[in-house]
Amino acid sequence: MSESPVNVRYMVGDVQASVDWYVGHLGFRPVGPASPAFAAVERGPLRLLLSGSASSAGRAMPDGRQPEPGGWTRFQVIVKDIAAEVERLRAQGVRFRNEIVTGPGGSQILAEDPSGNVVELFQPAART
Repeated sequence: MSESPVNVRYMVGDVQASVDWYVGHLGFRPVGPASPAFAAVERGPLRLLLSGSASSAGRAMPDGRQPEPGGWTRFQVIVKDIAAEVERLRAQGVRFRNEIVTGPGGSQILAEDPSGNVVELFQPAART
């Protein structure tokens, strides 16, 4: 069985702005053309599906709830120097939900894409 990418779907407010953000800030590459309803970008084995309200993923649930962006579920991007990466991204206008938090496993910070979806930047702790 061949390996396929890992797909993560995010609901977004503006598909093209989201494509531009992931490509411009985090090194993703577009997968095919974007439409106002849907686009995909990938980085390594991660394929991020960016779904606007006009996509099939944006349809209301049977109970009337509407899918929307901006929750707390996230994927992690591993970085070598979190402080330098945060400085670079802040200079580009990227918003963060918090400051760098350090724990026993490493350091993390939560960046927000243009729709308020979270991407965790993580620098593993040095192993001795």
